[in-house]
Amino acid sequence: MKPGDDDTPSVELRTDVPHPARIYDFLLGGKDNFPVDREASLEIAAVWPNLPASMRANRSFMQRVTRYLAEEQGIRQFLDIGTGLPTSPNLHEVAQSVDPAARVVYVDNDPMVLVHARALLTSAPEGRTTYIDADLHDPQAILNAPNLRATLDLDRPVALSLIAVLQFVTDEDEAHAIIDGLMKHLAPGSFLALSTVTADSAPEEVTRGIDAYAARGIPERIRDRAEVELLFGDLELVDPGVCLVHRWHPDAQSAAVPDEHVHMHGGVARKRG
Repeated sequence: MKPGDDDTPSVELRTDVPHPARIYDFLLGGKDNFPVDREASLEIAAVWPNLPASMRANRSFMQRVTRYLAEEQGIRQFLDIGTGLPTSPNLHEVAQSVDPAARVVYVDNDPMVLVHARALLTSAPEGRTTYIDADLHDPQAILNAPNLRATLDLDRPVALSLIAVLQFVTDEDEAHAIIDGLMKHLAPGSFLALSTVTADSAPEEVTRGIDAYAARGIPERIRDRAEVELLFGDLELVDPGVCLVHRWHPDAQSAAVPDEHVHMHGGVARKRG
């Protein structure tokens, strides 16, 4: 990110309400959270004990997917929506380790994420990163943002990343509309990478955890594998298709994680020409 490379609203941190990005940060051992987030995290983890392990598996999935798309598919443009608080290695660090000229647009609408993105999501000199403060529920505003248009060439393939964000879209018709509203404007050869919460591997634990989130004003939707497959529509799924995220092109560390500890389905698919 270069100076001025963000759409900059006024920043008003809500320290009295728990936020998913800050809960995620706390459970991964981060420090960018408030007492209300820590209290909620501990209460949620008490009924969802494998949540931190699942979060780590999901973070590793993002990194493997990004490397795969950059190394094996030649993607040099990434649009990451639902960025969350920066945790190194971030998406742009993975992509730019393959090609320093890679370009990344991060999108989120949490003020604390914005503050940290400005400070930490710094591009390699050859490439570019930018941050857009925008809402996933308004795809057109994301695509029309001046910084996105200045950073990405939508006539060339883009990897759209929706990692651990669609569980917060609880209406299924809206989830499909969001994906379709974004993908239809991306060039043939673009990719969609997504992950979202499932209870397939641990039904009772995940259901208790989702209820605990909802009790703190954070509703989420659980999807089974078939429902996640439907999110990809007519895109061409990359082998092995939709699976628990630690089973997607696993490295040795991911392969060693028990299925019952991972509560995210994920996959990658290509937009045909």
